Amino acid sequence: MPEQTSPPVPADPALADSAFLRAARGEEPSHTPVWFMRQAGRSLPEYRALREGVGMLESCMRPELVVEITLQPVRRYGVDAAIFFSDIVLPLKAVGVDLDIKPGIGPVVASPVRTMADVEAIPDLTPDHVDFVTESVRQLVAELGSTPLIGFAGAPFTVASYLVEGGPSKEHAKTKALMFGAPDVWDALMRKIAGIAAAYLEVQVAAGASAVQLFDSWAGALTPTDYEQFVMPHSARVLERAGALGVPRIHFGVGTGELLGRMAEAGADVVGIDWRVPLADGIARARGRAVQGNLDPTLVFAPTEVMLARAAEVLEAGRAAPGHVFNLGHGVIPSTDPDQLARLTDFVHEQSAR
Repeated sequence: MPEQTSPPVPADPALADSAFLRAARGEEPSHTPVWFMRQAGRSLPEYRALREGVGMLESCMRPELVVEITLQPVRRYGVDAAIFFSDIVLPLKAVGVDLDIKPGIGPVVASPVRTMADVEAIPDLTPDHVDFVTESVRQLVAELGSTPLIGFAGAPFTVASYLVEGGPSKEHAKTKALMFGAPDVWDALMRKIAGIAAAYLEVQVAAGASAVQLFDSWAGALTPTDYEQFVMPHSARVLERAGALGVPRIHFGVGTGELLGRMAEAGADVVGIDWRVPLADGIARARGRAVQGNLDPTLVFAPTEVMLARAAEVLEAGRAAPGHVFNLGHGVIPSTDPDQLARLTDFVHEQSAR
């Protein structure tokens, strides 16, 4: 697996000294940085107004919407990093895969992948496929100034699950059937998706993104042995190519407590830890990497004093890590009160100021 090295420091002094990038590099920041997964919209009324009547994938392909949606939570909360507004299946759509995101369901693929011919029919991604991404990132970087922009991509296993199942799945039975029953097809599919994901991250970084996150939302469905054999090498390929770009790499999955060590070894500079794992345990499993997380997303619905007390516990535990980026243990729930996230952000900044 790729050797762990420290990400280079960006040339822009203000950006390089940002709390988020310092923490991601394992350096001492001025305060514990905070951002929220799925922060770009979700619970914001201004986001819902902007998206009204516009499909998810269409909104991801219109730079004026991408820029505004990405900036909204930065303005509202004063978070320490922005997450690029996109979707993990967007690169597949861009290369011509027939899919759509159905409201209330998620990504739906018209012709699921089952054979080697199906895999071979998927084109590789080039920058020309996603020129709208390049334009969006460049505009965002100019607007954000010293606030880092995080680019992202879906990890091979999670994207493969959508392609094989034809949509969201709780059991991932068809995915695992392909993985176990047709390992040659599985390997080809994972290599294909890894190449697309890496190319997508390269486009974002080339346009100015300062860090990247690889989302493996469904990897928690795997045993450690199966993850190591069938998935880890492919995620490592994505992270190795991202590492060559000189930006910090965050690796995050849901329900991946038993996989954290392997996810770190796949090439992460920062290991994302969901709320199910005590942060102290997650730090030990991350094997010397910085960590991200991990307040339970439902705690924003608790009384403010309860939420903040639990956030203080996360901050205290995070002090033991080489670097700590405060985040929820998964994405923002759509019905979240934005004012609670504002209170949480202010608290993290004030409580952790060095």
